[in-house]
Amino acid sequence: MSTVPFRIGHGFDVHRFGPGKSIVLGGVRIPYEKGFIAHSDGDVLIHALIDALLGAAGLGDIGRLFPDTDQQYENICSRLLLQRVMSLLAERGYRVVNVDMTIVAQAPRLAPFVDQMRDNLADELSVDNHDVNVKATTTEKLGFEGRKEGVSAHAVALICRGD
Repeated sequence: MSTVPFRIGHGFDVHRFGPGKSIVLGGVRIPYEKGFIAHSDGDVLIHALIDALLGAAGLGDIGRLFPDTDQQYENICSRLLLQRVMSLLAERGYRVVNVDMTIVAQAPRLAPFVDQMRDNLADELSVDNHDVNVKATTTEKLGFEGRKEGVSAHAVALICRGD
């Protein structure tokens, strides 16, 4: 086990749009004309965050921990997966210092939901909501996000050992 008290991790996730009437980002159900094609609820923001936390702790990635071939994770709420990851970090003596995340989507418009995402994630991470930053951006109609084919998210997490 590393003796370095601070560790940083990066996460990335993407999901295509498919049939549906809403998407979930940061634990917030957002009305939209499409849904995500995914094994779980498809919350790319939480999935990117999970990968950032697992990476910081040296625990692999979301696919290793929660494989999409395992039926117990079908349609599961990603907040539950995040809770399991937080338990793993706590078992190893880590706590979250802060996280910074970016959602990349041409549509739907996400600004009205960002504060609720931030509050949800701060609650799951057991940190002040000022230690959680959520941003949303477009790609100016470039790439798959710009063509409204799906959404991606990036996350960076700083964790530390001890108090």
